[in-house]
Amino acid sequence: MKLVRYGKPGKEKPGLIDAQGQLRDLSAVLTDIGPAQLGDAALAKLQRLNPEKLPLVKGKPRLGSPVAGVGKFIAIGLNYADHAAESGMALPAEPVVFMKATSCIQGPNDPVMLPKGSVKTDWEVELGVVIGTRARYVSQKEALMHVAGYCTVNDVSERTFQLERGGTWDKGKGCDTFGPLGPWLVTRDEVPNPQKLGLWLAVNGQQVQTGNTKTMVFGVAKLVSYVSQFMTLMPGDVITTGTPPGVGMGMKPPRFLKAGDVVTLGVDGLGEQCQAVLAFKV
Repeated sequence: MKLVRYGKPGKEKPGLIDAQGQLRDLSAVLTDIGPAQLGDAALAKLQRLNPEKLPLVKGKPRLGSPVAGVGKFIAIGLNYADHAAESGMALPAEPVVFMKATSCIQGPNDPVMLPKGSVKTDWEVELGVVIGTRARYVSQKEALMHVAGYCTVNDVSERTFQLERGGTWDKGKGCDTFGPLGPWLVTRDEVPNPQKLGLWLAVNGQQVQTGNTKTMVFGVAKLVSYVSQFMTLMPGDVITTGTPPGVGMGMKPPRFLKAGDVVTLGVDGLGEQCQAVLAFKV
């Protein structure tokens, strides 16, 4: 299934995308798509619905984050060897884990706003993993059974804040609008192997990132198992799994986003995003 949340910010309704690519309303079935709706039993109930009997949503409403009530937004750094090389950083022996503020989460096509004082805002297309059932000290073999589904993520990053202001990476990763998710949450039954997904990103129509999850240093099962050793993963938590090469920081000379730019990106089977870049405003 492809599950969505649509409507004005803060007033999103649940929906799904049918086999013809049409948006169907799930409001009569669910109040929202959040932690309580992501377990195997809840998803199995949705699977039994006949999409053709659900109301068709007319027009092209705004899409919000496909998951409400995200408790933790966990990110993995340097998880593609060629991206680590372009960043001038050593390949990690263990996954690099940091946090993105949940307040940065937004819809896939909402504008990205440059933070105040930004001079090095960058792009990163990534595979997002949405947790469906509680995971604590889970084995790598069992890890994917705790996943509800997958989504496209743009891990927008301000490199000055991230790397030149001391402390952890978090301060350059959680600025407002820096976490576009979606357009859909694709349930795990439709993604039998998350290590065979192509990723791409373009700025102003020029493709700058091309990659595939098969080249991850640490695969999805390893990441879920690994992170669950340090914190209990709860339904609705999101793990964004790292980016392939082609970020602005790695270009020669470096290239960063400016107001007026348009970023488009996608992951195979998980849909595409498009964000206009805006100047900072209060």
